[in-house]
Amino acid sequence: MNFDEYLTEEFYDELFESDGKARNFVVPLVNKINSLSKRELNRKKFAAESALKQQGITFSVYGDKDGIEKIFPFDIIPRVIPGKEWYQIEKGLQQRIKALNCFIHDVYNDKQIFKDKIVPEELIYSSSCYLPQCEGLKPPKNIWIHITGTDLVRDKEGNFYVLEDNLRCPSGVSYVLENRSILKKTFPDLFQAMKVKRVSNYPDQLYETLRHLAPENNENPNIIVLSPGIYNSAYFEHAYLAQEMGVTLAQGSDLTVINDEVMLRTTKGFEKVDVIYRRIDDDFLDPSVFNPESLLGVRGLMQAYMKGNIALANAPGTGIADDKAIYAYVPQIIKYYLDEEAIIPNVPTYLCENKEDREYVLDNIKDLVVKAVDQSGGYGMLIGPKSKKKEREEFKEKIKADPRSYIAQPTLALSRSPTIVEDSIEGRHVDLRPYILYADDIFVSPGGLTRVALVKGSLVVNSSQGGGSKDTWILEEDYS
Repeated sequence: MNFDEYLTEEFYDELFESDGKARNFVVPLVNKINSLSKRELNRKKFAAESALKQQGITFSVYGDKDGIEKIFPFDIIPRVIPGKEWYQIEKGLQQRIKALNCFIHDVYNDKQIFKDKIVPEELIYSSSCYLPQCEGLKPPKNIWIHITGTDLVRDKEGNFYVLEDNLRCPSGVSYVLENRSILKKTFPDLFQAMKVKRVSNYPDQLYETLRHLAPENNENPNIIVLSPGIYNSAYFEHAYLAQEMGVTLAQGSDLTVINDEVMLRTTKGFEKVDVIYRRIDDDFLDPSVFNPESLLGVRGLMQAYMKGNIALANAPGTGIADDKAIYAYVPQIIKYYLDEEAIIPNVPTYLCENKEDREYVLDNIKDLVVKAVDQSGGYGMLIGPKSKKKEREEFKEKIKADPRSYIAQPTLALSRSPTIVEDSIEGRHVDLRPYILYADDIFVSPGGLTRVALVKGSLVVNSSQGGGSKDTWILEEDYS
């Protein structure tokens, strides 16, 4: 089992040129895999899967009849990106996050972008992600989006596009760290030979990002990770990051608000909390302000936040920039706030709320990807070329009934990466989710989570839809 019979077909391949020749910067990796017997490669694959199981690296799929815990499939052939290419991605992500932070602050405060008619005001107020409770909010140091996971895809020509922004509680970084740990044991000699940038400092960077939110005179703030609990799909990650940072993992029931200060119940009494890395959606944070039936949050939390007695990452209200209809305006948002052209472009997007766009989508739905603006994880989506007529007709009716809730995009021929499939190596479609931290500076962790559509021909990479992952190697030097 090696690359001798590997076919790139008509797609951009992450490791091979269209003529089947290995890209210059991955030659050591390709040679290494080609040097292994089928038995040796399978042994490494089995060892990696066993390590994942032993470490309990799982996620949950809500409503799965077979049980809630699943091992996240992992492929041992990494995705590799040369340093020169990564530099542009890094700059593009920093630019995007900076502009989106300005946008969110403006939406809830000055609203100048509406006055200048860059983004339609009604688009904001009709969004399910807009929180009127956050009007006038000014988070510590005017930073709203401290932790971001931005999804990127590469097209047939090898160009990167932003597919969507995840600004609320992006998940998956624990898999990045564990995938790297496992692959360093799988191919230890290649990391030094290929000068792969490290990702192991992410928990330290995350801790410093959270510490940056505390009052200036607090050198040792009490930081906690707030989780919905063990039944949340990303609970493993919540526990993992809390352990790696050396901070407390808490649930809403562990906290109370006394005199507008958030207190943690401990065996020694109450401890004041200074910073909360919350992995709970806005709607469940505080039942006295948002969903009154929430049992996950903390009553009085928003009052404490408004008074500056607690810092939250990410700030409530950031979800407005997750709305896929707002996504369509991000290039204009970047130009408006930074006076720069977007370094990483958006995928061309049709807003079904616009009559002309809607008519085009309805007429061409079999060639488009249609998405609900407020859903993620591969849900609320129609992939036109892979759909049946009945499904397309159903989506047409949904669009006609509620056009504001849908966008459409052309179906991209996503890049592929070699993946071990049973007893062969075949190309599978991939995307990339880098993680960005915003404190004094904007830090982009080198690499991110490469998600793989393990089903042949599928474009859906989400773990909830049967996807897997790969380690992502960013090289210190560009060998090309």
